[in-house]
Amino acid sequence: MALRIETELPTAGQYWDLFQTTNWNDEYHATPQELLNAIAHSWYCIALYDDERLVGFGRIVSDQVLHAMIYDLIVDPGYQRQGLGSQILDRLVGKCLEANIRDVQLFCARGKQAFYEKRGFVVRPMDAPGMQYRRKGVTVTGRDPKR
Repeated sequence: MALRIETELPTAGQYWDLFQTTNWNDEYHATPQELLNAIAHSWYCIALYDDERLVGFGRIVSDQVLHAMIYDLIVDPGYQRQGLGSQILDRLVGKCLEANIRDVQLFCARGKQAFYEKRGFVVRPMDAPGMQYRRKGVTVTGRDPKR
């Protein structure tokens, strides 16, 4: 399998197709253009292609000095268990280390904690800093916090 890695943004359609494999949009209700706008504001992106098909993606949002947050590490289900997620994550973390960013965090999808722990990430203690904004009983993503 000859896959191609790029640091340029995919098209809205390519990203939409890959993003839909996660079911995250059940919560976000984002349009293809909104998703493209979101990733366009990233500091750094990795896109993995099989021919012209986007099969993997990950991105970093950062102030480029103190903090970096890894978001949207996605590998198409048909391409999982081949080390592609690890390759993407290694490149993202490597970019942060190269820039001497002091604090690298990430959002972890449910059930994926072990994947990240094997690669050097640890779960933040319950009393560590970090909170999520809620308004009128719902999170900003629109999910009912009681579910």
